[in-house]
Amino acid sequence: MPFKAFRPVKEKAQEVASKPYDVLNKEEARKESEGNPVSFYHVIKPEIDFPDNHDQYAPEIYQKGKENFDKLVEEGVMVQDDSENYYVYQLNMNGHEQTGLVGCCAIDDYFGNVIKKHELTRPDKEEDRKNHIRASKLNYEPVFFSYPQVTSIDRLVDYVKKGNPDYNFTADDGIKHKLWTVYDKELIRSIKKLFEDDVPKIYVADGHHRTAAGALVGEELRKSRPKSPLNGYRDNYFMAVVFPDNQLKILDYNRVVKDLNGLSAKDFLGRLSKDFEIVEKEGKSRPNELHVFGMYLDQKWYQLTAKPGTYDSTPVGELDVTILSKRVLEPIMDIVDLRTDKRIDFVGGMRGLEELEKRVDSGEMKVAFAMFPVSMKQLINISDNNLLMPPKVTWFEPKLRSGLFVHSLVDA
Repeated sequence: MPFKAFRPVKEKAQEVASKPYDVLNKEEARKESEGNPVSFYHVIKPEIDFPDNHDQYAPEIYQKGKENFDKLVEEGVMVQDDSENYYVYQLNMNGHEQTGLVGCCAIDDYFGNVIKKHELTRPDKEEDRKNHIRASKLNYEPVFFSYPQVTSIDRLVDYVKKGNPDYNFTADDGIKHKLWTVYDKELIRSIKKLFEDDVPKIYVADGHHRTAAGALVGEELRKSRPKSPLNGYRDNYFMAVVFPDNQLKILDYNRVVKDLNGLSAKDFLGRLSKDFEIVEKEGKSRPNELHVFGMYLDQKWYQLTAKPGTYDSTPVGELDVTILSKRVLEPIMDIVDLRTDKRIDFVGGMRGLEELEKRVDSGEMKVAFAMFPVSMKQLINISDNNLLMPPKVTWFEPKLRSGLFVHSLVDA
């Protein structure tokens, strides 16, 4: 569905735009937004405006995010479009280009399994995003969806891209961002019809917590107000960017663990040798194929290769994250629930293997595991079979910038 986006004025777009809320921690976001009062970090991570010891999930945090957004509107930095539009959003990272359509998806499609999920969410992170929406009645950030490529949709998107973009800037991380607004009513109708006719389902690529929060709070709001026979309320929808599947790039999503569950390094390696061939490496050990893992322990890199018989050929069973969980994390390290266990953390592949070394060498973590990235084919296969991956399996790059478009749940 098209919508009336709140967007930054052209000359402020680059200053406003920020990385997504879950890419940086509080300290990193505070540093990136230093000296920039219009940075969208003040909206999506308002804890940066509070002392370090302040509870980042306190009610005043969410209220501050809404106040910061309202201030951007009051100062004319963010302006709402007069008409309901689609938007074409292009990202380019090191020559890799992907172009998506920005619009709104129906919350009923989430509950009806038209929007296909592949991960469970972590309750604390889901509640955090829900509280932002409850306090603001806004979708601050879009979710990142994919759909099987459709040539006729590509043609319409390419037609829009022939015009001059509203935004055209290179962010501080080197990623180029362009945005076009689709005002033409006939073109909007054509895009809408193509998705209705040729895209029977879409897939959550990145943003399961934002997806769940958008749908669940939309349902809360719907239950709290009179029913509309025209289904016209904006809280029936949440904001998304949808990309054709053939344009997306998935990076590895790695794991770091705080301790060896009471084992010495020698005993831990001994336990691993039952299910893995272990080779100590001279340099960093980045996996280059399925069922091969890198491991960093006591300032040494190892290559772990899963032995035959340690995994099955089912869509979920053959995933490397499943092998790691079933053969290492659960039986050896007593980490059963990846969504809630505080002894494990996850590191996106964009940060590189150096980040794994840093987390271990600092003493914060004891061991790190470098993973081989899953493919879009694996993701779609699992989603189509209504199966679930373990948490934190896919890391998509480039990341969408937040603050370039915002969806209001109360604008009719």
